[in-house]
Amino acid sequence: MSRPTDPSVPGPRAGSGAATDEEQRLRELGYRPVLARRMGGFGNFAISFSVISILSGCMTLYGFGMGTGGPAVMLWGWAGVGLFVLCVGMALAEVTSAYPTSGALYYMADRLGGRRWGWYTGWLNLLGLLGAIAGIDYGAALFTGAFLNLQWGFEPTPEKTMLIFVVILLLHATLNLFGVRLVSVLNSVSVWWHLAGVALIVGALVIVPDHHQSPSFVFTEFVNDTGWENPLYVAAIGLLLAQYTFSGYDASAHLSEETSNASVSAARGIVRAIWVSWLAGFVLLAGLTFAIQDYAATRDTATGVPPAQILLDGLGTDGASALLLVVIVAQLFCGNAEVAAASRMVFAFSRDGALPGSALWRKVSARTQTPVAAVWLSVVVAGLLAVPSLYSATAYGAVTAINVIGITPAYAIPVLLRLRAGDRFTPGPWHLGRWSRPVGWVAVVWVAFVTVLFCLPQSSPVTVDTMNYAAVALVVVLVLATVWWFVARRSYGTPTAAAYGDDREQEELAEGIV
Repeated sequence: MSRPTDPSVPGPRAGSGAATDEEQRLRELGYRPVLARRMGGFGNFAISFSVISILSGCMTLYGFGMGTGGPAVMLWGWAGVGLFVLCVGMALAEVTSAYPTSGALYYMADRLGGRRWGWYTGWLNLLGLLGAIAGIDYGAALFTGAFLNLQWGFEPTPEKTMLIFVVILLLHATLNLFGVRLVSVLNSVSVWWHLAGVALIVGALVIVPDHHQSPSFVFTEFVNDTGWENPLYVAAIGLLLAQYTFSGYDASAHLSEETSNASVSAARGIVRAIWVSWLAGFVLLAGLTFAIQDYAATRDTATGVPPAQILLDGLGTDGASALLLVVIVAQLFCGNAEVAAASRMVFAFSRDGALPGSALWRKVSARTQTPVAAVWLSVVVAGLLAVPSLYSATAYGAVTAINVIGITPAYAIPVLLRLRAGDRFTPGPWHLGRWSRPVGWVAVVWVAFVTVLFCLPQSSPVTVDTMNYAAVALVVVLVLATVWWFVARRSYGTPTAAAYGDDREQEELAEGIV
């Protein structure tokens, strides 16, 4: 879908050629460059691929999928959701090409729809990103507990899992403080680790076990443990496994101020991350499901992690432990990439005066050119979001749903505003041409559907323990954003390019570098 810049095509980069200075482009959008542009195109793709992380999302929510539709919904749901998400990604990539900034979604919404559109998009995006850190790193803690259980009989209680989770958050904060170059290297390694890990896991599960499930079981078996009677409702809820995994690809946009040739590379990074994950994820889910030995025992495993039981039954303790380590390392790569993306969102939102204490969160280290305070804020809030997991067995599902219903609407808002803008939207060098409107409308309708879907209760009867608190979290954030709007509306605002010809403005921005 990427097309070379052509003087005949209207756009902010028309006639400028492929070597246009991205720093100058950033100034045209109103921002003084303060972050280090040390990430290439592959690194930009790698961060979104790492955040999507099929070895995190698919493995972590596999147990959820086993009870909300079972194999049929997991496999066919993955195929269908992946197609719709690819439409969302392509539509978002087109807008990203026109507005390659760390603010990403909210900046696009602000430019295309106005300050309030940008404000609410930013808060939704921030909720989703912070929820993603919580979901990813808590999932890694669950798998680490399962590994320790297999090796040394460790009992993964909620308290012990929370302690592991905190240690993982501290690790990711520390790695992110070293600068974007290390983040880029780790993400590049992550791509090959994920692909090799899927090949290793599926290959072992195909070759070693003596027994495999039939194709009929894998592609048609429907399982309902939700308490709801309507199979269509259950199947719809089961789509959370795929939709949760297919999130976070806006990371490519958030790292655009640190990416070379970002107007093209960030757009390509989004789309490539989705379709590569789509293919590899289907292979992984099929490999796991074919290798199930005892469905009920796998779902109720003492490890607390059904994929761990599949590996244990099929490969033995040593084989299962080795492959669990592969999964855990992949999840750590994923969480580290998500902290990078979330911290850039915090930095950008603060740069535009949207957060309480913005003057602190927008500061950038002069040594590493990294927003240090924003990194710490991201991991602390993510840690707080996971605290209910100490008291409720269903809280983790709510955290993952928070990620989906926070970040997914934020993907669609810039696309909707781009459609509404029509010819007033000036495309960047990567665009969809005549496919822009049909792809965009498919994306918007899909996002509206899943946003409503994942606010619905996932288990019946609905009690304090089984309630889906994602909808509550969404309402709370929207209410707080509305209240804070009346406090911060005078300080919040994306800049105009004209403001950056003034030396005083440049000096004020420079004060954010420490």
